Amino acid sequence: METKKSFMVLKFFLVFLLGLLFVACGKDKEEKQEVRVIKVSHVFQTSEPTHIYIQQAADRINERLKGQIEFQVYPNGELPSYKDAIEQVLRGSDFVSVVDPSYIGDYVPDFTALVGPMLYNSYEDYTKVTSSDFVKELEKKAEEKGIKVLSLDFIFGFRNIVTDKVIKEPSDLEGVKIRVPASKLWIDTFNALGANPVAMPWSETVSALQQKVIDGTETTFSFMSNSKLYELRKNVALSNHFLGTGGVYISTKVWDSFTDEQRKVIQEEITQAAKDNIAKMYELEEQYKEDIIKNGMILNEVNTEAFKEKTKKVFDEYPGFSQGIYQKIQDEIKK
Repeated sequence: METKKSFMVLKFFLVFLLGLLFVACGKDKEEKQEVRVIKVSHVFQTSEPTHIYIQQAADRINERLKGQIEFQVYPNGELPSYKDAIEQVLRGSDFVSVVDPSYIGDYVPDFTALVGPMLYNSYEDYTKVTSSDFVKELEKKAEEKGIKVLSLDFIFGFRNIVTDKVIKEPSDLEGVKIRVPASKLWIDTFNALGANPVAMPWSETVSALQQKVIDGTETTFSFMSNSKLYELRKNVALSNHFLGTGGVYISTKVWDSFTDEQRKVIQEEITQAAKDNIAKMYELEEQYKEDIIKNGMILNEVNTEAFKEKTKKVFDEYPGFSQGIYQKIQDEIKK
C-alpha cells in the first residue's frame, strides 16, 4: 500500500514537473514571438556609407529595444526596392524602405521636386530645405497617404557626368547617349539638356559602357571609384546636376503601433545616423575624388548657369509640382 502511495506521489510530481516545463517552453516561445522584426531594404553596397550608417541605426535600435523590436537590414536590393519597396510600406508591412525621395513623389509630387536638377551647391543647402516648415508640411501630406518619413538626409554625394567627350556647355551633350536610372525626373532632365538619356539598371551600366551601347553615364564620385569607371571613360564634367540622397520611410500604421518610447528610440537613432553619414561623406567625397584623379580621370567645370537655365523647365512641366516650386526651394536655401 505504501509503495503504491509513493508511486502515486512520484507520478504526480513528474506530471507537475512536465507541466512546469511545458509552461516554461510556452513562455519562452511566446517571448521569442514578441520580438517584432522590421525588415529594412536598400540598394547600396555594404561598403557604402549609406549602408554602414543605416546598419549603425539598426544596431543601436536593436540594442536599446532588445526583446521588443529588431531591425534587419538587407542591402544590394536583396528585398523589394524602389517603387516595390514603397508599395510594401503602403501595404502596412513591417518594412522600412531607404530610397530617393522621388519615389514617394508618386504620392506627394513635391518630394520629387526636392531632388530636382541644379538646386544645391552644398549638403547644407539641402538640409536647410529638409528641416524647413515647407518640408514638414510635405511630410504631413505623406502621412495622410500612409507614409511616415523618418529622414530625408542620407546623402551620398553630388552626381556628375562621365564621358570620353569633354562636356562644358549643355550644347556639348547634344545627342550624347547617357545612362540614367529609369526615372522620369532623370529622363526629363537630360532631355532638357539636349542629351539622349538611356534608362537602364546600374547593374547593366558597366557592360553597356564596355560595349559602347552608351556614350557615358552620370553618377557620384563613390560609384566612379568603387566601379572603376576610370577604366572605361576619362572625362568627368562637374555638373552637380543632382544631389544623391536617400530617405527612410515606414508605414504610418506600423509607426502608430509602436509605443511612444519605441518611436522615440527609432527616430533618435535614424536622425543621428543621418548626421553621422553626412559628416563621413565630407571626408569620403575627397577620398573618392582623389582616387579617380589618381587613376587618370580628368575633371572639368561646366557652365552652371547655362545648365540651370536649361533645366528650369523641368520644374514647370513636371506633373503635380506646386506652382513656383523651384523658387520656393531657392527661397528656403536663402533663409
